[in-house]
Amino acid sequence: MPEGFTTAGARPTILVVEDEAALLALLRYNLERQGFQVEEATDGQEALLRIAEAKPDLVLLDWMLPAMSGIEVCRQIRRRPATRDLPVIMVTARTEDQDAVRALDTGADDYIAKPFAVEALLARIRALLRRSSTVPVKGSITYADIAMDQDAHRVTRNGRALHLGPTEYRLLEFFLSHPRRVFTREQLLDAVWGRDIHVELRTVDVHIRRLRKAINGDGEVDLIRTVRSAGYALDSDSI
Repeated sequence: MPEGFTTAGARPTILVVEDEAALLALLRYNLERQGFQVEEATDGQEALLRIAEAKPDLVLLDWMLPAMSGIEVCRQIRRRPATRDLPVIMVTARTEDQDAVRALDTGADDYIAKPFAVEALLARIRALLRRSSTVPVKGSITYADIAMDQDAHRVTRNGRALHLGPTEYRLLEFFLSHPRRVFTREQLLDAVWGRDIHVELRTVDVHIRRLRKAINGDGEVDLIRTVRSAGYALDSDSI
């Protein structure tokens, strides 16, 4: 069982979507050494078929794939109700800042550029799986017109179901636990992503935008307040 995962049952399954045979073999070797079960796909269509047949616990997705790009695969994963919460890490040789933002905006939960250290990738995988895995019963949290059932892992606003990715769920859970308090980007990174992972500060801004889009419907008050030069807060008085 991978480090940090002690729940009884099958080992977490990682679907590796990569068309470079050498890198695919390297990833399989290292993931299996860490106790993960590994499935493979070498193009986007095959990846979507495998996900439909047996949903993995996490997808390690190359950006540059034949026929269908990793960006389009990620977009389709997010469109489907059964997989919209499936953790996705984008792996790519593209290193420009706008590429990282595009990957995150498309729905990826994390992004790592080639070449990368295997240990760094494994740490990101473990952190994302910890954030998205089932947690013990905690009850529910409410603020304003938002209600989070932590046991069922469901969130509603005015009775309307909200669809959040794993990172957005954790971010909202943290805000709900500390309403009206302003947190810096660094504090949010430590609380939601964890101190064992290096994530760029702009990643927080991307996920805040995604959280806003998910929780704020037409005509509803934007509950996420941006405090210039300070950070963000969950505040029902924000306008």
